[in-house]
Amino acid sequence: MALAPLKRKPAEEGQKAAPPPAAPPPKKEGAEAIFLPLEVEPDGTSIQRSFIGPEYAEQLKLQLWLADNLRKSIAPDVPLDLPLERTAEREEIIRQRFEQVMQRGTMKIPSRVTKEDFYSNVCDEIFGFGPLEIFIRENAVSEIMVNGPYIILIEQKGRIRETGRKFLDDDHVERIVKRIVKPLGRVASPETPLIDARLPDGSRVNSVIRPVAIDGPNLTIRKFSKDKLKIDDLLKFASLTPNMAKFLEAAVASRLNIVVSGGTGSGKTTLINVLSGFIPEHERTVTIEDAAELQFKQRNVVRMETKKATPESPGIVTIRDCVINALRMRPERIVIGECRGGETLDMLQAMNTGHDGSMTTVHANDPRSCFARLESLVLMAGIDFPIDVVRKQIANSVDLIVQASRLRDGSRKITYITEIQGMEGDMPILMDIFKFEDYGDKPDGKINGDHQPGGFRPKSENRLIQNGFKFPPTMYMKTTQQK
Repeated sequence: MALAPLKRKPAEEGQKAAPPPAAPPPKKEGAEAIFLPLEVEPDGTSIQRSFIGPEYAEQLKLQLWLADNLRKSIAPDVPLDLPLERTAEREEIIRQRFEQVMQRGTMKIPSRVTKEDFYSNVCDEIFGFGPLEIFIRENAVSEIMVNGPYIILIEQKGRIRETGRKFLDDDHVERIVKRIVKPLGRVASPETPLIDARLPDGSRVNSVIRPVAIDGPNLTIRKFSKDKLKIDDLLKFASLTPNMAKFLEAAVASRLNIVVSGGTGSGKTTLINVLSGFIPEHERTVTIEDAAELQFKQRNVVRMETKKATPESPGIVTIRDCVINALRMRPERIVIGECRGGETLDMLQAMNTGHDGSMTTVHANDPRSCFARLESLVLMAGIDFPIDVVRKQIANSVDLIVQASRLRDGSRKITYITEIQGMEGDMPILMDIFKFEDYGDKPDGKINGDHQPGGFRPKSENRLIQNGFKFPPTMYMKTTQQK
């Protein structure tokens, strides 16, 4: 298939010649290679939207023009807003046709980019997610944030940094959003501008597009590590201590009901995945999520995902529908990716009626706030329970609250392992089995702190012993604080 000629606007008479393009910047190595220099913004530029310079815009136009033509030549029946499988055969054809274009001299690569980088960018547009693909490949990137077409930020080691990379315009961003959500049977349109989805590797995706997004379509990708983290990794990162790890292993194996609490980006889903490694292979588990992220290693796992309404299929399936249905699937454990509504009541009832060992996550800043949030979520079920009945239901159902936190230096730690020991009157009794003590900052800006036992034996100790986990009393005794 011949490539369509690229139309260029002729220069007007008397128009000044454009200044010669700048030479490409020196090639960066390692992790810095994913960043580009930030462009100097003209006066009056919107801070939240930013802009794209004419040279960068010209480069992206050329990349998109060439990528679209090359893609149509090898897969004419696949729309541009759908993914195209990357195979060695297709890559070889693309490479050959790219070289043919270069040899014919019908298109000149801008001097601000090398030929190999230009070719790589074209392939990312054909087979991947355009400007985001370089960050998806980089293992050190944990989160990708697109604030409109001209601001792309990433998180590395808990720190957020602007990358200098950009989309061409709003339509370019929305094309990539559609390429992510369409294979999942979901729609990105002005009628459905709020989107939850996932990448093929399970990474969480959220997007808001026009007309709700004021400064242009935005996109947030919470990446999953290709190498699934294990408890040993959390120990290496000092997210918890060996005694805390042993206690959590015993708690999961002994079928204690666990709520993982934490703020956004604190590592709740990662922690659920780590804890799932302690579930015995023979037990049947049902997982329920808005967008499938959990990655259990066991074979006897049934995974469910909610369904959004689309023009072709207007019906919806909520987390609550899935929880109710899961009770008919003979589960021994039920794991909900996140409780954020009335499904919390159904989850608590499942925990209290033979599905011990179930787990879920909740957004909260500490264990006591988590308990209060569970109260609020139960009331969202629409059943007019007295508040003391709700609290007793929570106290009877949940055994442990495990608090995950992202600290001010960017590190993620388990800051509390708290047991719900029952009720005293109408107030819950919460006892910290382990707690992270924060003593301030070190000279290098890192957190100065350590994990300490709470000094109390857990009420659930007998259940742990019955399941073969007998820990010495010293495990729960406070040690000398290190300031």
